[in-house]
Amino acid sequence: MRSDDRGPRSAVVVGAGLAGLSTALHLRGAGVEVTVLEAQPTAGGRCPEVTAGGYRLDVGPTVLTETDQLARAFKAVGESLEDHLTLLEVDPAYVAHFADGSSLSMHSDPQRMRDAIRDLAGERDAAGYDRFVRHVQRLYDVELPHFIDRNLDGVHSLLRPALPRLAALRGFGRLDRLIASFFHDERLRQAFSFQSLYVGVPPHRARGMFAVVSAMDLVHGVTYPVGGMHAIVRAMVEVARAHGVEFRFDHQVDAVRQVGDSYEVRTPHTAHAADAVVLTCEPARAATLLADPDALRPDTTAAPSCVLLAAGVPAGLPGSGHHHLHFGTSLRGAMDDITSGRLMRDPSFLVSVPTRTDPTLGPAGADVLYALFPAPARDGSGADLDWRQLRGAYRDHMLRCLTAAGYAVDDLVGEQLITPQDWDDRGMPWGTPFSSAHTFRQSGPFRQPNVIGPRLALAGSGTTPGVGVPMVLISGRLAAERVLAGRGHRRHPDHG
Repeated sequence: MRSDDRGPRSAVVVGAGLAGLSTALHLRGAGVEVTVLEAQPTAGGRCPEVTAGGYRLDVGPTVLTETDQLARAFKAVGESLEDHLTLLEVDPAYVAHFADGSSLSMHSDPQRMRDAIRDLAGERDAAGYDRFVRHVQRLYDVELPHFIDRNLDGVHSLLRPALPRLAALRGFGRLDRLIASFFHDERLRQAFSFQSLYVGVPPHRARGMFAVVSAMDLVHGVTYPVGGMHAIVRAMVEVARAHGVEFRFDHQVDAVRQVGDSYEVRTPHTAHAADAVVLTCEPARAATLLADPDALRPDTTAAPSCVLLAAGVPAGLPGSGHHHLHFGTSLRGAMDDITSGRLMRDPSFLVSVPTRTDPTLGPAGADVLYALFPAPARDGSGADLDWRQLRGAYRDHMLRCLTAAGYAVDDLVGEQLITPQDWDDRGMPWGTPFSSAHTFRQSGPFRQPNVIGPRLALAGSGTTPGVGVPMVLISGRLAAERVLAGRGHRRHPDHG
């Protein structure tokens, strides 16, 4: 990806999260002079660094998949990912714990996974797993190059042979029915459909195309960076600086204005001129920065939010395994609660213990605990929940659930508790870190487009291709391609 004589010579990237860093590296690799403006004093965005009491705590994403997308950002400037980050395999990728007391270690190795399923549920479901792996890999092979890893210009850009192939793979049917066609045991149906929650839609409302997420983690594998998830940010900033990208922190952008063939990006103290601009904030925030507030029509259906508890555990935690999925009696019931604006009455939740993979995140013999409980977004009926009042009681509820699940949480160090109100206070629309939900009308070419104007683009989870670490890294590259082409035009999916 190289800039030609018609391409931009300079660019401002607004935001130093993963999307902004990906954009900066891809633009710099094309020969563009890049300045990154970040409102916070450090880089990271939704992947921040929190150190407390001798512990490094993840308070953003914890699951890393599809590391080829990360490697592409480093390769854009001629660097190798392996020279800057150490990635460790997480095996098992998850341990699923079910309401009946049974559990399942979920491996990326197909034979080990097959054996584990056979031991849990019998040969019929083990054979179903074989078919499932083949199916989700076919979905991945269709979706990644044609629907995820490319810029889309309206529905007409999907009128190609890949579309009927996706339909033939039941990509437009219901995800829960797709999963049920492979697995008879309800526990397995839960374990292989929860990934739709990553994109903000319960399995019984999600499209079958989102089974592709299972290919990303349960087939291709889960990794974890030494030093915690923020180590990704540190490495990307280090490489970007080494290649001439300029970072300016504590620079809150107030406005972006087109001036002739270029742009002026204003902060309270300075104005930056650039040939191109990429905004990595949420679309609703980006709209407030533009002279024309109608330039963007952000998506309006929020993904569910969460309550996050992260802390050090000095005495350590029993057992093994990095990522743990704890299912209640009915995953559907829990998700119905959330989408109806209620707290889960029968909770399902994620617990990660990253010190199982990287012991350096805490003192010797200690562990780091990360617990994520899905919760309603501050939208619709969920807006009626007063998290300032609920905060203490819900924390106690989480601790009781964790204790019942076997985690020793009597002594926590450096505790971080983040509720939907806290996400809201941090500027995340609807009080959710997961942006807009991937409903059918907010996915693919229907999602908020990344084109705003000539050499003016969006990146991040609120635009294409969507939510998740691999997706925001891809979004940064796609935004870079947009401004390098220099042919942006305002468009909304309703316009085709």
